[in-house]
Amino acid sequence: MAKLKLVEARRFMRAVIEKAGEMEVPVSVAIVGPEGHIIALERMDDAGWITPETASAKAFTMAAFRSMSPRFQDGLVTQQWLRERNPQLAVNAAVFTGGKVFISGGAAPIFKGNEMVGAYGISGGTSDQDEVMGLYAREKLGWRHTPAKDPTSQAVKDHINSIYEKVGLGGKKL
Repeated sequence: MAKLKLVEARRFMRAVIEKAGEMEVPVSVAIVGPEGHIIALERMDDAGWITPETASAKAFTMAAFRSMSPRFQDGLVTQQWLRERNPQLAVNAAVFTGGKVFISGGAAPIFKGNEMVGAYGISGGTSDQDEVMGLYAREKLGWRHTPAKDPTSQAVKDHINSIYEKVGLGGKKL
């Protein structure tokens, strides 16, 4: 069983903070295990006071929703999918998790091989800025947000790609 370690989480947080510094956007970064429990949480100087809770909730949400379906590749896809299919589910999920569910960009699951080992959430910028920081850190560390051997059907991939197109991320493809 693969595991995400604190030292790995810290490297990811450093990469996010590096990019946030370049963008001049102070953020908080949260990393959780596959069950949604915190591994690491850090708030940059000048990041908003609510950003640690928001980052943590984003990470928790990605762990929870990704464990439900391969459709949930990241926060933007999850947000759009719920908007299209069942907007009430997000509200209900927030209620029955004690407010831990927060669906927005800047969050994604983390995979080692084919196993989801955790998820991250970034908060402090716009959803797009948080996404840019997360993508930068994932690429820098070689982290995957999908399984190495992706069992996702082509129909689901086409749907996710159409969501990317709808939310203005047409250059992003699954």
